Amino acid sequence: MLRYLTAGESHGESMTVILDGMPSGLRVDNGLLKSELKMRQSFYGRGKRMKIEPDIARISSGLRKGVTIGSPISILIRNKDFSIDSLAFITKPRPGHADLAGAMKYGLKDIRSVLERSSARDTVSRVAIGALCKQLLMEFDIDILSHVVIVGGVIADTSDLSFKKIRSNASKSPVNCADGAASKRMIEEIDRARLEKDTLGGVFEIIVKGVPVGLGSYSQSDRRLNARLCGALSSIQAVKAVEVGAGFDYALSRGSEAHDEIFYSRAKGFYRSTNRAGGIEGGMSNGEDIVLRACMKPIPTLMSPLSTVDTKNKKAARATVERSDVCAVGSCGVVGEAAVAIEIANAFLEKFGGDSLQEIKRNHAGYLKQLRKF
Repeated sequence: MLRYLTAGESHGESMTVILDGMPSGLRVDNGLLKSELKMRQSFYGRGKRMKIEPDIARISSGLRKGVTIGSPISILIRNKDFSIDSLAFITKPRPGHADLAGAMKYGLKDIRSVLERSSARDTVSRVAIGALCKQLLMEFDIDILSHVVIVGGVIADTSDLSFKKIRSNASKSPVNCADGAASKRMIEEIDRARLEKDTLGGVFEIIVKGVPVGLGSYSQSDRRLNARLCGALSSIQAVKAVEVGAGFDYALSRGSEAHDEIFYSRAKGFYRSTNRAGGIEGGMSNGEDIVLRACMKPIPTLMSPLSTVDTKNKKAARATVERSDVCAVGSCGVVGEAAVAIEIANAFLEKFGGDSLQEIKRNHAGYLKQLRKF
């Protein structure tokens, strides 16, 4: 079982994470770790903080000669903007943020203490863990990607895109969108929002390819793979809705139109010609691509702030203005990939449990042989 714990504040000395449960024998690719952290910072609409922080991850335990040894892995990412003790006292909570509820919950007069930990800066830790989980899944030919499908009302055309094409097109796009025409319009919307001192939200899609049948279980609610994946995605800052496969479109169709008919051939085994279920049926992976979509709300820190109440004197005021992004949907997709990678890796280890990569590969190979005989 994979477990992790993160620590650190947005402008504190560092972001720290400990990952427990990673099997021994996995050679860690530092290049992939660096690349994932860079991707989180890269897309159009991000703010000045992304240009300040190098986000260099230092693994200080759990490896020997670059290979996991089964003990807890600790990762440290230092903040270049380490200024937490000199930052201004805040009493004007931002609507849509954790500011007011957090201050009331913890009895904090200075809202700064809330936003420092509730900040999306913490997602750098999850991306680092996700990079390690991705490397584990790659050993079993499981691949994960994300791409933006909506920003500021601009909807990308995803009706005829293969996994390979999505990866190629989205990786070249400033907003992580596989549709070039939509990508251009999204950039225009982001520029317009910046000029108007506003922010934009949107929707990103995550696709997981190569997941075998049977991850998760119908036996208990907390073992259902869809519940675990939706929970992981909805725990990301600013994500307000998640859907699996056809999602809310199910409400617009009849049962005869909604479900994926099952076929069989000697070459493929059991398969489906459609994937409305998004690769999950009865809380378990069914062998098709897992498809998830998440909606990120517009960032609640506005350069033209909304109305609020000053907690010090209870008078009407304008909300605090903090350095922030205009749009971070593409980057949120990268965080979403990490969140999904962690949950898929966890379900994978539960299914094929072992303390070493070699042992897990043996169990995995035996299960695939069993499936072929079904």
